[in-house]
Amino acid sequence: MGLRISIAIAACLCAAGCVQAAKTTIGAAGAVGKTAAGVTVDATGAALSVGSGKRDDRGHKKKRKHHDDPRPFDASRNAMADVDAALTSSEISGKRVLLVLGGNWCHDSRGLAAKFEQRELAQVIGENYHLVWVDVGRRDRNLDVPARFGVPQLFGTPTVLILSPEETLLNADSVHDWRAADSKPYDETLRYFESFALRDGNQTPA
Repeated sequence: MGLRISIAIAACLCAAGCVQAAKTTIGAAGAVGKTAAGVTVDATGAALSVGSGKRDDRGHKKKRKHHDDPRPFDASRNAMADVDAALTSSEISGKRVLLVLGGNWCHDSRGLAAKFEQRELAQVIGENYHLVWVDVGRRDRNLDVPARFGVPQLFGTPTVLILSPEETLLNADSVHDWRAADSKPYDETLRYFESFALRDGNQTPA
């Protein structure tokens, strides 16, 4: 009986995603995984993560190893400066700004980063977005970043903000829908970011 209760509690926690109690400090943002550097990062050409669609020599899909997932969040970066730089680049390129707020401790944050490294999604991100990873710790740092765009509270990690070059939040209805990003199907994730991609210069979601 006790074992069944423990399993049920564990299942509920997994379903809820990376949700932990908040404290209060200030930190910064990060770049893409082990390969990217700088302020805004386009994922074009990013390598496939182990087990995230990569296949072995016989063409069999490899089992995913969560410990190999990227850890792109860097608490040492100046998050707001990274966001400002991305918005400046956005004004020039017309691309949107994609902010991923999370932490390396969170398997859902790393799981989303792993999906971003898969070829099709990497191409969508690279062609349509300036990507910024914002380290929010355990929802206790850099909270001024989401607040700036009308998101005063984080319910879990990762939280995803898609901004126009004019700093308009385009996905206000779904910013909090990524707390279980690791278990969200890849095809659903791909369709989501495709839906906010620019179409023939159109500045509104497709």
